[in-house]
Amino acid sequence: MENNNVEILLIEDNKNDAELAIRAFRKANLNNHLIHLKNGVEALEFLFGTGKFDVRDISKKPKVILLDLKMPKLNGLEVLAQIKANEQTKAIPVVVLTSSKEHPDIKRAYALGANSYIVKPVEFDDFSKVVTDLGFYWLLKNQPHV
Repeated sequence: MENNNVEILLIEDNKNDAELAIRAFRKANLNNHLIHLKNGVEALEFLFGTGKFDVRDISKKPKVILLDLKMPKLNGLEVLAQIKANEQTKAIPVVVLTSSKEHPDIKRAYALGANSYIVKPVEFDDFSKVVTDLGFYWLLKNQPHV
């Protein structure tokens, strides 16, 4: 898929969790414009058109970012802080989709500007329902900032 048409940016280092999310989006017919990136550094390069994404048209922004917290190189909270601190990306809705139920993570994510915090269910059917509901809301019903 051409990465200039991304609507959903999935930032997830765990291969099994990423495959689960992608399967759930596919089941909901919401995977046509999904990009999966495996760490925070790669995500920021993608969003800001640097590194291996230096030719990407950064004016085409994702409609929603699904962000794991526990990642190598740069954790999700650090990624979230940079997304929300930048004029070009701060209006992109960021949904933290993580296994962390730790209160400090939840509090910090919202303080940094997360739009939602969802603890990943482990069963596919539960996860699929969460992804379907999330996708329909963020991609079809939510009105982006202009």
